[in-house]
Amino acid sequence: MLKVGLTGGIGSGKSEVSKRLAERGAVVIDADKIAREVVEPGTPGLAEIVEAFGEGVLRPDGTLDRERLGSIVFTDPDKLKILNGIVHPKVGARVGELQRAAPDGAIVVYDVPLLAENNLASLYDVVIVVDASDEIRLERLRKYRDMSEKDARARIAAQASREGRLKVADIVIDNEGSLDALDAQVSKIWSDLRARP
Repeated sequence: MLKVGLTGGIGSGKSEVSKRLAERGAVVIDADKIAREVVEPGTPGLAEIVEAFGEGVLRPDGTLDRERLGSIVFTDPDKLKILNGIVHPKVGARVGELQRAAPDGAIVVYDVPLLAENNLASLYDVVIVVDASDEIRLERLRKYRDMSEKDARARIAAQASREGRLKVADIVIDNEGSLDALDAQVSKIWSDLRARP
């Protein structure tokens, strides 16, 4: 099994890369998706979040209001630390289950947004960083996720710096161009990953 850590700042296009690797045969373990699963209604994770941040982080239907919670934690490092302390252990346990279920010889891609922030590079055989300038990421967040400039800047600031992410990279994907250019880079990287022993 080849363990590949895939990361990139918010708005870098990491999800596009993850999707393309899955299409080529990678087993993708998506930390963000798992992070949503561990805080679904009825889970211990959601109960702990409500206990820490109050009922105001719930929508009327009882689901987590991620935007509201994000506006609280991404402007307060102490509150972000509390949230991470609730969610990260639960995500880690689920990732372990999925890893054990992967077939022998699989290329397992761990889509981990906070890989650099949490010093996780040593857990992987290869680390791929999807890179784009802060200006391009800001524009994408405003255009495609309908974030205010203030919220987008706060989320970018709450993550590792571009330099910090690039420092842990074995492979860098430059995602400031077209989707065709991105696809070509992913194809080459996939061939390289498959050729590794």
